[in-house]
Amino acid sequence: MAKNKTAETESSVLDFINAVDSEAKRNDAFELIKIMKSITGFEPKMWGPSIIGFGTYHYKYATGHEGDAPLAAFSPRKAATTVYFYLPEEKREELFSNLGKYKVSKACIYIKKLADIEIEILKKILSLSIEEVQNLYPQK
Repeated sequence: MAKNKTAETESSVLDFINAVDSEAKRNDAFELIKIMKSITGFEPKMWGPSIIGFGTYHYKYATGHEGDAPLAAFSPRKAATTVYFYLPEEKREELFSNLGKYKVSKACIYIKKLADIEIEILKKILSLSIEEVQNLYPQK
């Protein structure tokens, strides 16, 4: 079985954020840490070289592939800060219609700057995402 590329590391979250070129992205990263820490109750950890994750869960797909992933995570990337989430389509429409200025894919919200979005809606998305993951992959 192939090993997951993105695993929790011992790298410093602070060192990673301080190496981000944009001061605005660094400030947004520190704000996202506060938000995700308050929602999850977990300290931030590096996952791979560029993802900041909070908490962990173990998943196992029907294919047999399994691994660990963070309950909540983000990455301050050059083009946009990526916030990872898990929500079924039917739970997205109302939340995302009120989020603000962003782009979205199946499991990522791309945010240019936190000032462009409604933080309370983001918190709700993250909380529901964690709930979905915990229901889908209950931990023993």
